Amino acid sequence: MSRTALRICPLCEATCGLTLTIEGTRVTGARGDREDVFSKGFICPKGASFAAVDSDPDRLRTPLVRRDGELREATWQEAFDAVAAGLRPVVEACGPDSVGVVLGNPNVHTVAGALYPPVLLAGLRTRSLFTASTVDQMPKHVSSGLLFGDANAIPVPDLDHTDHLLLIGANPLESNGSLCTAPDFPGRLKALKARGGHLTVVDPRRTRTAKLADRHLAIRPGTDALLLAAMATVLFEEGLADLKDLGAHVVGVGQLRAALRDFTPEAVAGACDLDADVIRTLARELAAAPTAAVYARIGSCTVAHGTLASWLVDVLNILTGNLDRPGGALFPQAATDRTPRPAGPGRGFALGRWHSRVRRLPEAKGELPLSALAEEIDTPTDEGERVRALIVVAANPVLSAPDGDRLDKALQSLDFMVSVDPYLNETSRHAHVVLPPPPPSQSPHHDFAFNTLAVRNQVRYTRPAVPLEPGRMAESEILARLVLAATGMHGADPAAVDAMVIDQTLGKAVREEHSPVHGRDPHELAGQLTGVTGPERRLDLMLRLGPYGDGFGVRPDGLTLAKLLAHPHGIDLGPLRPRLPQPLKTVSGRIELLPEPIAADLPRLRAALGERPDGLVLVGRRHLRSNNSWMHNVPALTGGSNRCTLHIHPEDAARLGVRDGADVRVKGAGGEVVAPAEVTDAVRPGVVSLPHGWGHDRAGVRMSHATKTPGVNVNQLLDGSLLDPLSGNAVLNGVPVQLTASL
Repeated sequence: MSRTALRICPLCEATCGLTLTIEGTRVTGARGDREDVFSKGFICPKGASFAAVDSDPDRLRTPLVRRDGELREATWQEAFDAVAAGLRPVVEACGPDSVGVVLGNPNVHTVAGALYPPVLLAGLRTRSLFTASTVDQMPKHVSSGLLFGDANAIPVPDLDHTDHLLLIGANPLESNGSLCTAPDFPGRLKALKARGGHLTVVDPRRTRTAKLADRHLAIRPGTDALLLAAMATVLFEEGLADLKDLGAHVVGVGQLRAALRDFTPEAVAGACDLDADVIRTLARELAAAPTAAVYARIGSCTVAHGTLASWLVDVLNILTGNLDRPGGALFPQAATDRTPRPAGPGRGFALGRWHSRVRRLPEAKGELPLSALAEEIDTPTDEGERVRALIVVAANPVLSAPDGDRLDKALQSLDFMVSVDPYLNETSRHAHVVLPPPPPSQSPHHDFAFNTLAVRNQVRYTRPAVPLEPGRMAESEILARLVLAATGMHGADPAAVDAMVIDQTLGKAVREEHSPVHGRDPHELAGQLTGVTGPERRLDLMLRLGPYGDGFGVRPDGLTLAKLLAHPHGIDLGPLRPRLPQPLKTVSGRIELLPEPIAADLPRLRAALGERPDGLVLVGRRHLRSNNSWMHNVPALTGGSNRCTLHIHPEDAARLGVRDGADVRVKGAGGEVVAPAEVTDAVRPGVVSLPHGWGHDRAGVRMSHATKTPGVNVNQLLDGSLLDPLSGNAVLNGVPVQLTASL
């Protein structure tokens, strides 16, 4: 007999509510939850394929432990015994930095992935942290940290109320949004146009989003920062800069104007391959709109000037008075945010507190560039110990980082590696121990990260739709046991990890004067927490102490876990609202418009005014039915347009003798790949495009469907040397390549 259960979709950043159909303990279907307070029934092909993703027969069901060179099934006890025996000797002999931690994108899509890695890092005390952020959004974190004093204070466009939206390097009709959590992003853009608003898209490709736009500008890849700087210059030159109510919260306007004076539309036009008059029109329209927002994503982050482009996005929102304003770009307020502190100066944000060993690359937000992982493993130096052991949680850097071939070889040289992953993929196949989490239907869900980026304040939580399969272990217990094994407490009760976090959090809260529990007994407060698991008790704690919480009885109408469970479709907390100056944590307590690291990087941007590529440059692309390398093993989500082909413009194809459908050899600094050509005018002349996340052709991978059509790893064209210097983010777009028609 079938039944239904609610589940928040974990397959992209849109976080849509789903209604699952369940036969016994097996999910057989999924549709949009029409009563969900945020997504209101919207669903995309990924969500509709939830059942197929959940029941993929290639998912690992038991731990694997390497014995005599082969990964073999083992018990959970044997697996964690092996983890403790493999990690602790390395830490004790070589120090904590000899153990690297790699965190992949899926961590922010699970409850356990959000709650336990910070505890692991604190317990290990390693500085060798590498995450997917440095092949994605780190420039935005760095620019926000420098502007606002908080790397996680990222304003999002008020999509439902803006009159004018400028999208740069973003394709939300395929990605469903990124660093902007918005179920039915396509519908929201169509509603913008229906109410008379204006949509401009800047992208070297004519994407599905660009086709919807009122104006599409096919900019030369990598020049977004030049365009944005020129727009800011126009605002100053023509007297259009108007900070409105922001003036009291901003410092550095005059210095900014002087710093950008060389970036006129005429000066940048050649490099951007855009007409100067068009650039002036963009700036004038932005200033003239009743409300407006500038939003940029991965296409503007994964380039040589990614941090400057991310900074200039907010500069334009500030100069037009649209930051922290309805219809502009606002700071969301998640239910699990920390208790809001009184407005005032903070500690600010610092870069380069430590450096990588080999290239001396500076940390950003506590992370080293993922592009440096291979060299930190395979290159000995006189300074510091190389990475000898690795903990990889939900990451596949052999595909996601530059020069996967080098990393592939480096992983073989590790003393020990443990991977938490549901698949034996291109990276986890090297592990000495593989710990497989259960499928999503058997896990709870709350979006800790994405609610801090949501276009409407709301809170939702779903418990597991089906019970844990016999022999499985909850992801929270896997990660808690991993924390214990890695930090010398192997064998302790995993519940002790959650208890420790609760005790530490409440101990700090009762000492903070602005906390609703200031001066109270932390043990008495801990006794009030509800929930059937440690993660639920921690969620209850965060809700109670958060901006909408009950403060442990101080605000009787406030949020608690019990109240959230009583609202299975979620609780709407209202539209985004102005919040300044409360989010600011800069030393001055104001928005620091021209931070010193930004000013120091502007000469590099100025030098780019004279740069023109001689040949072809490469950009990536997204598909609606995949999320990086995650879902290529699901037949329903591959095929059709979701193929690994090289997009090339007809003019370039004719010049190089490339035929549609024929193989073409693509060569870059890191290597070469061969992919079928797809001749299309959806990409501008001089630019070719390969999608990210493919290359499932390595021996030992147990992904039966993905290996049938493996595609090629676009990141193998990169050698890892190209980085945005401020953020350490890999330069994945706008890189030069050479093409040869295969014979």
